[in-house]
Order: sequence, then C-alpha cells, then structure tokens
Amino acid sequence: MESWNEECAVVGVYNVNNASVLSYYSLFAMQHRGQEASGIAASNGTKITTIKNTGLVTKIFTQRQLDKLQGRSSIGHNRYSTAGEDSINDAQPIFARYELGEMAIVHNGNLTNAKAVRKKLIENGAIFQSHLDTENLIHLIAQSKKQSLTDRIIDALKCVDGAYCFIFLSRTKMFAIRDRYGLRPLSLGKIQNEDGSTGYVVASESCAFDLIGAEFVREIKAGEMLIFDGAYALKDTQPKSIQVFEPNPHPCVFEHVYFARPDSNIFGSNVYKARKQMGIELAREHKIKADMVIPVPDSGVAAALGYSKQSGIDFELGIIRNHYVGRTFIEPTQQERELKVRLKLNPIRELIADKDIIVIDDSVVRGTTSRQIIRILRQAGARKIHLLISSPPTISPCFYGVDTPHKEPLICANKSIEDVRKYIGADSLGFLSIEGLVRSIGGENKSWCKACFDENYIDEYTRGL
Repeated sequence: MESWNEECAVVGVYNVNNASVLSYYSLFAMQHRGQEASGIAASNGTKITTIKNTGLVTKIFTQRQLDKLQGRSSIGHNRYSTAGEDSINDAQPIFARYELGEMAIVHNGNLTNAKAVRKKLIENGAIFQSHLDTENLIHLIAQSKKQSLTDRIIDALKCVDGAYCFIFLSRTKMFAIRDRYGLRPLSLGKIQNEDGSTGYVVASESCAFDLIGAEFVREIKAGEMLIFDGAYALKDTQPKSIQVFEPNPHPCVFEHVYFARPDSNIFGSNVYKARKQMGIELAREHKIKADMVIPVPDSGVAAALGYSKQSGIDFELGIIRNHYVGRTFIEPTQQERELKVRLKLNPIRELIADKDIIVIDDSVVRGTTSRQIIRILRQAGARKIHLLISSPPTISPCFYGVDTPHKEPLICANKSIEDVRKYIGADSLGFLSIEGLVRSIGGENKSWCKACFDENYIDEYTRGL
C-alpha cells in the first residue's frame, strides 16, 4: 500500500457521564483513520470546553486534560489532512461563539465546492481562522436568518456539496448528519448507563463501539440528520430523525479496500470478510503457479489469505512489518528511499530464496513503493515475483475526503499495465476487476462510488470541474 492517506474519524457521545472518556477511547480505536491531530470538545450543559493538538490520541490526552472535559456530551476527531494545512489551527473540533450561544463541529469528508462557498462568505464579511473547509459551516450557520439551530444547520448544509459526516455539539444538544450520497461511513450505537438510562454514540466505524461496550444500532442513512436532546433536562434522549436530503447512496468502495479496520462493519458488511473475498476473486481472475502467497503487511493480509484458500497455494508471512516506525522525512536519494521501505518491511530470506512467489497488496498509486518492495524481494533471492493487487487500477484522484495525488502521478492513469509491470520490476502484474471488487463486497445492487477506478464522479460540482 502506498500514498493513500487515511481519512478522518469522528465520534459523538450523548447522555453519558464523563462522555469525553468514551470519545477518547473511540478515537483510540479509530487512530488508523488519522494520526496528524486529535481533539475533543465536551459540554456540561452551560459551556463547551475544547482540547486539541497535533499528534496521537494517547500523547495529547492525559487524565488531567480529560478531567477538564466534563459533561454528558462530547464530540471528537482524528485528523489526516485532506483539506487545509498541517497545523494546530486546522485541528478539530472547530469551536465558535455566535448569536445563539456556543458550538463545536467535527467533520469527515471533503466539501467539493468549499472554495466557492468560502469566497462568497469572505465577500459577505466572514473572517476565517483556519484553512479547513469545515469552517464554512460555522459562518453559514452564523449568517443564516433561521431562528433555531436545527434550521440553521439545515440551511447551511443546503449550501455545500461533496462528502461529509458532520457532528455538531451545542451546549445542550448534539446533531449528526451524513451527506446525501452516504459516501463516508457513520453509525449509531447505544450504551446502557448505570442508572438505567440510555446513552448514544455516533462513530465513523463500529470498532469504536466494540471497545467502549456500546451496542451497534444502525447506520445513519444517507441525507439523514439525528438530533440528540434531553441530557440536561431529564427528558427522553432518544434521537429524533430528520431526512434532510433525498438519499442518493453511493458509498465509497475504497473503505472496504483499505481505509476501514478489518473488524469494522460498514455499509452493511464486515471489512475483513470483504477483503478475504477480494483475494478469492483475485485467484479466480488470475490463476498463477507459485510456491507461496505472501501479503504486503498489513493491508494485503486478508486478501492473501483468500487467494491462498481459493488457489490452494500455501500462505506465508514472507515480509515482516516493523510497527514502531513513525513518519520519516522526504528522502532525496534512491538509497534513502529504499531505506524508508526497509525500515518498515523486511523479507524473510530463508523463506523466499529460490522460490516463485505471489505478492498481494491492496493498491498501486505511484508505483514507487511497489517497485522498492519487488527490489528487496529480488535481493532476498526470490526467483519469480508475481504482484497481484486486490483492487482495480487507480486512474483518477478522489475529491471526497481522501488525500490522493492529482492524475499526473497516478502511474496506472498514464501507463499501460505492461509498462507499469516493467517499471515495478515484477515478472507479472494483475489487478482485481471492478466487477470482482463489487462481488467481493456483496453489494452488486448498490451504486458504489468507484471514481478512483472509473472516473465517474457522483456529485454535479465535481463532474463540472
């Protein structure tokens, strides 16, 4: 796996004592979706307190800091920059005081018309404090003429397009909404409090529910907004549902390929099972004789197991990953670029020397990392190397919350499969078909967003670019 940067993670907790603690553990469970920054905002019913910083969840939040985040409601965010810049100013939640009181917002996704909206807001006198497209919502809500916060949020959302899962926190309420396309995952869970009342959790992935002991209820529907109220008024806290937009579901197929944790259930299916099935489909489409199947860890493991099962070729952990390697600087020389790969991945020479091997990975973006992996496997003595990818060729960038390069660096957008193979240095190269990918997920009847594979963008704004 190379050059796909993780998306963000969002969580909201309502009507739970020390809600910020559950937000903390939920963000920890979803750390894979972003490692640049994390933040939590909590409300005690009268004021909202926000703490955020760059770095991992466990390094940002101490017990002392969590003690400052008192209240029965909270929202949290893990960030990987897809819009904006890598700075504390662009960490979330975004907090603001305005006419109706206080508000904090977290967002996973990308607003495709953000620049146009921002330009108009600035012309109307708005002053921005960050580079985030999320901040547009603060100004749109503040400038709305509607009387209630619910109506102001809906009014603001009608001005934006693209992919979003928003969670809004006021002093007494929480709002969660998913875009009309349902591009990014967002699920509702519930938790039983000690006093017998029910608390609620909203999170990007269900693995967050597993960690904190919440029960999965359902996915929030495309275009649906849930309103949580009553935590500070001893009222029923069951969320109210409003269908804000006519749903036009196009969930992101790449969530299953790479982004989501294998133990999560998203878009109606388990991620691990889907990835294993991708390997099975890959074996049906690419029948190759070899001594063993090895994954590029960790992203290729499930697909490699599926390929091994279907083909009957032994599965081996021929490449070992060092999980304690952090980010490295941009390396100027070939030697240093290879060192970066070796810091993370090391082949077992005694296992693969003089063997014909099938290497399974989830995607090829620029091709540089794949090329380096093939090179170190050659140096370890592999006789033949067949590289198989458990997704189709990536031919177009994503504008919906994934930090992908423009079309020019995408190797499969500019070279034939044979030319890519020659560049990478493999003896053969094969990709899973789009049809095989959809079958793997079990969603033949769904209209998936596959824009990175077929250039069919789903929103009118992006199609017009």
